[in-house]
Amino acid sequence: MKVRGLLRWRVAGLLLAMVAIVALPYLVTRVMADETQQANLWLNHASTVKALTYRIAYLVRDSEAASYRILAGDGDAPTEQRASGAKAQVPALLEQLRNLTRDNPDQQARIGALESVTSGRITLVDQALARLHAGDAAGARQSLRDTGDLFHMHVLIDGIADTEDRLLAERTRDVAQQVERSQFVLGLTALAQLLLLIVVVISSERQIGRRQLAETREGRAVLRSQMIVQAVREPIALFDEQLRSLLVNAAFSELYGLDPKHHRALPLPQIGDGAWSDGALLQRLNDVLLRNRELWDYELVQRTADGVERHVVINARRIQQQDSDAQALLLTVSDVTARALAEQKVNELNHQLEGKVAQVSDVNRELEAFSYSVSHDLRAPLRHIAGFARKLRQHLGERVDETGSHYLDVIGNSAQRMAQLIDDLLVFSRLGRGALRLQPVDMQSLAEEARALCESEAPGRRIVWSIAPLPIVVGDENMLRTVWQNLIGNAVKYTGRREVAHIAVDMQRGRNGDYEFIVSDDGAGFDMQYADKLFGVFQRLHRASDFPGNGIGLANVRRILARHGGRVWAEAEPDRGARFHFTLPARDLSGTSIERPS
Repeated sequence: MKVRGLLRWRVAGLLLAMVAIVALPYLVTRVMADETQQANLWLNHASTVKALTYRIAYLVRDSEAASYRILAGDGDAPTEQRASGAKAQVPALLEQLRNLTRDNPDQQARIGALESVTSGRITLVDQALARLHAGDAAGARQSLRDTGDLFHMHVLIDGIADTEDRLLAERTRDVAQQVERSQFVLGLTALAQLLLLIVVVISSERQIGRRQLAETREGRAVLRSQMIVQAVREPIALFDEQLRSLLVNAAFSELYGLDPKHHRALPLPQIGDGAWSDGALLQRLNDVLLRNRELWDYELVQRTADGVERHVVINARRIQQQDSDAQALLLTVSDVTARALAEQKVNELNHQLEGKVAQVSDVNRELEAFSYSVSHDLRAPLRHIAGFARKLRQHLGERVDETGSHYLDVIGNSAQRMAQLIDDLLVFSRLGRGALRLQPVDMQSLAEEARALCESEAPGRRIVWSIAPLPIVVGDENMLRTVWQNLIGNAVKYTGRREVAHIAVDMQRGRNGDYEFIVSDDGAGFDMQYADKLFGVFQRLHRASDFPGNGIGLANVRRILARHGGRVWAEAEPDRGARFHFTLPARDLSGTSIERPS
């Protein structure tokens, strides 16, 4: 097939060369003939224009001469006809002249001027004849003198003729140059013909050598491809249209127990002691051969020559046999037994994991129920303690001394603090149970809202705020409001001892596109060696007498951000302020993360 293809290309090249040898001289000769014909046409055109121009001038002057003869008393019928000849013939000649020069605006302008001049002179001739017939010979003579004085025609006639001569000279020169170029091209064409013939001869000789070399390389490539197929560790086989083996590699022979030295064609169902006897698979393979369909990733369990059941993936496609129009089936086999066993193990582990998840969910629900029950059960004793402390204070009245009043204050404050701890514990528990209501959240508005709330709760404080522009994110608005109120509230609280506090809110983008928000202050700060306790439940790094609080706000912040897919951390130095960082992923309402373009 390859040799036939090369032969076809060679014949096509020879035909193309013959066409070029014949066609190029013809084209050049045709161009030269066209140029010569065009030159003749321009010559005829210029002659016609000049003839028409001179004819117009002759008719006008002849009309005026006839008028003078009539004025001299030598008029007869032919003379009268000559006097009116210009008026009858000149308009038609001017129209013909205008049509011949439509492609030349300058000539059109001159012809227009000529028309005005001739029209004026003809009009004066008519006026002279009319005066003569009226008996005014002096007036007739004056009108004839005015034709030459008022309307000068010879300049326009010469201008039109000179222009045509100049155009004819330019066009003749252009044609001559074109003819010279055509002759030069014709010479080059003749040289190219000679070179082309030489190239054709040399190419033919080289083509013969290349064909022989290609045949040799093709034989080597076939041998090399057979060696590669034999070396590949993936089983590969080639079958004819009756599913009889044409070629099998070593891996196929080893997997299905074939003798590598045995080259007799075997039907596919007889290979591998029935490993290929699956009816559905054989039907699919026949469809591949007959209908040119492709078989991709057909999974099958086969018992191979070593007696082991293997999970295999079979791929097949139809190809054309070399040097033949017959079709062949290319079959590849992939042993995926290890993968199948791994998938089976993964499925078992997934089932176990689902059981563990269910157990963890049950434990979480029990813990939440326990937390809720304990919180509610603790409220009744607290109400009793707080209520009876008030009743005892009312009962004793003025009889209570300073020590007793102090004890009653401690009891009441402790009960109130315990109630607040229970409320905070319930809030912390609910943050882990409630579903997220994702929606676009304006972080700028939440930060400004938290700032306004803190300023209203700390009247008289001098705080310098710096809040950078913040984006709109996707999250639960109420939960994110809690984050801002806790972080900005802490910044206000821990800068309480500053005469002028400075609190800043900034935002930046991480490498993966996440939003990173920073709340910084110049307040009390903390020692970084205790930072791991900062976000624990009821964990505090300062005494309650110094800064009030229950130690659960930052735990709520961490739980909220974890549920949003973010995180929180802090940096600080004692008495030099703190910086709280938290991140939120950039995502849409469906929860899909949006990667930041690099």
